[in-house]
Amino acid sequence: MPEKAINTFEDLEAWQVSHRFILEIYRITKEFPKDELYGLVSQLRRAALSITSNIAEGFSRYHYNDKICFYYNARGSVSEVKNCLIVSKDLKYIKKEGCQILLGDAERMLRLINGLIRSIGKQK
Repeated sequence: MPEKAINTFEDLEAWQVSHRFILEIYRITKEFPKDELYGLVSQLRRAALSITSNIAEGFSRYHYNDKICFYYNARGSVSEVKNCLIVSKDLKYIKKEGCQILLGDAERMLRLINGLIRSIGKQK
């Protein structure tokens, strides 16, 4: 079966997985205490949105080094989200099991983003 052509950032598996992830982050943070609206809720949402935003912007950059830079930023945002998820679990805003699932999703995103970085590095 031939691979599907990648014409837009939305065709990237890394973006698709990250997009589903951010929707889940928005869903779970609706249940956080209201006094966290400008704390963990805001931080988690902004960091998760940064993942997809950096993947999209990196895809649209012309120069390889620019692309890689944005993909590195996306990778950093994944780590930021992971940290916020651990804090949220420790504060009992999310259950341990739910946190483990989200951390597993974050690891998958890291692997996919690393694949993008390797792919662009080979094209240089």
